[in-house]
Amino acid sequence: MAGILIVYHSQTGHTREMALAVADGAGSIEGTEVVLRKAGDATTADLLAADGLAIGTPENFGYMSGMIKDFFDRTYAAAQDKVFRKPYVVFVSAGNDGTGAVNAIERIALGYKLKKVYPPVICKGPITEEVLEKCRELGATLAGGCQMGIY
Repeated sequence: MAGILIVYHSQTGHTREMALAVADGAGSIEGTEVVLRKAGDATTADLLAADGLAIGTPENFGYMSGMIKDFFDRTYAAAQDKVFRKPYVVFVSAGNDGTGAVNAIERIALGYKLKKVYPPVICKGPITEEVLEKCRELGATLAGGCQMGIY
């Protein structure tokens, strides 16, 4: 059984839509348990129990949302050295190009020593079926790799 934790923050509902698609993709892999948490509700225990992590954020002022940053701040000390090479992926609902949010998350992930296993999904503008399909693929890839022991 592979456990996938999806941590997201959404104010407009766009990132939530993307998170639900990531969850659908991860859940499509047999033997996968998906835990979907709003960033303010996600805990260190959730992070430590998961085999893989998906992080979703809106792009706020060229950065990740404050709630995603809060999740990282709250979990770092207790998770340090306990999540070595845990696979992670990122999805962003962007008003600009999304790269600032992705770069910030990737920089923090280096401190955790997480392992990026798939390119980020960045939606610039309205959520489309094409974006949702990319999110489902993102979730399925993370869950499949965890389930098969590749990551």
